[in-house]
Amino acid sequence: MAKHRSNRLAESLKQEISQMIREELKDPRIGFATVTSIEVADDLSHAKVYVSVLGDAQKAQETIDALKGATGFVRTEIGKRIRLRHVPEIVFKYDNSIEYGAHITRLLRDVQGEGQDEGESDDE
Repeated sequence: MAKHRSNRLAESLKQEISQMIREELKDPRIGFATVTSIEVADDLSHAKVYVSVLGDAQKAQETIDALKGATGFVRTEIGKRIRLRHVPEIVFKYDNSIEYGAHITRLLRDVQGEGQDEGESDDE
């Protein structure tokens, strides 16, 4: 039962925090950031917010730093929007899974391209 509640809270938090990043946080250091997932502790006291950032490593670090600075605002807004007795502590973490997936895709294309080149030379 507790796991079901933490999953529901994670989805609500993801929706609300995504909207805040898109529309309400005005810090110029925040680039094109996407909330990829949220892990909420079973006791609902902590939430890890995983954020993917479009750009280089420096832009990603600036965005995470800006989001960490806005944690108080985000918690206050969550408290207003979602009816909770205690708003969880929010920690922003950088998620590089999209970059990793793109890297794997490039590697697979390179390997596939090499296989096609070898196949063409065998026919000649």
